[in-house]
Amino acid sequence: MGTYDDDAFRTAYDKVMAKWPADREAVRVATPFGTAHVNACGPRDAPPLLLLPGGGGATSASWYAQAGELARIRRVYAVDLVGAAGRSEQGRPRSVAELGAWLDAVLAGLGVERADVGGHSYGAWIALHHAVRAPERVRRLFLLDPTQCFAGYRPSYLLRALPMLLRPTPRRVRAFLEWETGGADLDPDWLRLQEAAAGFPASRPVTGPRPAAAALRSLDLPVLLLVAANSRTCDIYAVRAEASKALGEAVETAVLPAVSHHGLPPAAPSDLGRRLTGFLRG
Repeated sequence: MGTYDDDAFRTAYDKVMAKWPADREAVRVATPFGTAHVNACGPRDAPPLLLLPGGGGATSASWYAQAGELARIRRVYAVDLVGAAGRSEQGRPRSVAELGAWLDAVLAGLGVERADVGGHSYGAWIALHHAVRAPERVRRLFLLDPTQCFAGYRPSYLLRALPMLLRPTPRRVRAFLEWETGGADLDPDWLRLQEAAAGFPASRPVTGPRPAAAALRSLDLPVLLLVAANSRTCDIYAVRAEASKALGEAVETAVLPAVSHHGLPPAAPSDLGRRLTGFLRG
């Protein structure tokens, strides 16, 4: 494992959080798996929106490019995932059910009974499982380049990621992100945060099957699925086809141009925030 520097991580995290709206506040919520760290902004009386980041080195800070636009119409709650890089305490849920119990506790602590939910990558997998398990608690759901929801990983992606996963170092993180994003011009502060997360003392993430086909067919709420045109994680055409097959008319799918999986959400097209607010408004 690479040497992890907590001070460097916190400094990098705060630098990215400085890009959030000025009214942003940190909220701490007690759960059975430790205290969750939630970054909140937007009108307190607006409908709630829960945002879930991807796994690995991703954190709630990654939503900075869309937070301001979303906060115009929603009370935004972006949570650092349990057992992953961030400022949530490192509890150890060991199953999808326990991960769901953690998320239920976060929402209860925030006083949220029903919310719009959005997630990227692994966060989209969590969001979809939450919607299937408790559909009465989700108004609308958006998924950004989800993984393990409708199609599996490309073998080439897993092979390329393996050295970074087995022995994460800042150099390996940067090299992997440069490969997956095709050398895109990434925000240097956000990139520094990904590097600083290398070696973060995280627990093993909860993984599991895709949501059951029958459960997806019965899901009765609007879903927006946006895939990254340049994603190297999955076959985006298979993702869209399987999502449409599973969710039918409930899902709207589209391709985000000129961005890869790990370019989301910070390097997404500039109109992503507007697109998401349009969907949330219904």
